[in-house]
Amino acid sequence: MMVRRLILVFTIGCGFVWAQQPIGTVGVQNANIAGALEINNGRAILVGNTTVTARDHTAEIELKRGGTVRVCATSGLHLTSGQGAAGAPPLMLALDRGAIEIQMAATTRDMVMTPDLRFTMRGDGPLDLQLRVTKNGDTCVENRGAQAPVLNIADQFGESSYELKAGQHVLFEHGSLKEVVDHESSSCGCPPEPAMTVADALLNPGTAGDAKTAAELHPFPAAISAGLAPAPVPEAPAGALHEQVSATLNSGDSPDSTTEPPATPEAKSATTTATATAPQSPTAASAPAATPPRHGFGHAIGRFFRKLFGS
Repeated sequence: MMVRRLILVFTIGCGFVWAQQPIGTVGVQNANIAGALEINNGRAILVGNTTVTARDHTAEIELKRGGTVRVCATSGLHLTSGQGAAGAPPLMLALDRGAIEIQMAATTRDMVMTPDLRFTMRGDGPLDLQLRVTKNGDTCVENRGAQAPVLNIADQFGESSYELKAGQHVLFEHGSLKEVVDHESSSCGCPPEPAMTVADALLNPGTAGDAKTAAELHPFPAAISAGLAPAPVPEAPAGALHEQVSATLNSGDSPDSTTEPPATPEAKSATTTATATAPQSPTAASAPAATPPRHGFGHAIGRFFRKLFGS
């Protein structure tokens, strides 16, 4: 509520109420936009008092005055532009939650706000500011760059103030300027973008970077008896001779369900050559059986007279 009141005071003080000025553009595919805007070629032209809420990815706002504001995923940012007499119009950025990254040429008329703190520039200069606000109010601030302007930080009630110099990286616990952690090490900007979203992983499971191997998906060995895995072959001792016998299982009606594997053409030709050149043994080729001679009628009469006369 306090942030919205300050936005109204800022717009009235800068003469914005009657003269709206374009602030910048942002892609509509990465953010939800509320307020005065126009759509052109997939980008929303932010005009006047506008709120940009990033979706699952960082939404990058290209400022008309030059520079960018990156609204980190699921973060919400209010933008308001005033009307200046000369130079770039003053800009106020109010962060509700999440994180933002600001890169622009800042002036003393610009202002950055959080629910608890207000940031103003002591002088003009290149601003490279990373700002993050957590649910409990912890505010991480990093004023990056050696030429960055000094930031004057005050709470919303004006009771305390803090001076943030160029290159300084601090954390205000619970948004209090009296609880400061110097030399903060955690990043204040946008977290790294995920390599693949959950939706992309579900649509393209084969391209997931953390795909598990078959051994991880099936930690238990398959049953060998069910034919789901090959049986392990025992290894022979070193130096021992062994033979390998192969057979083919068929489903025929013969009592023996195994048959020898078909001979290769090379084996058939070798067998034929060996058979043709091998000498034949005496027992291999048996002699044809002798058939008794056939005798006629005259031979029978001769046998009769030989028996009769004893010759």
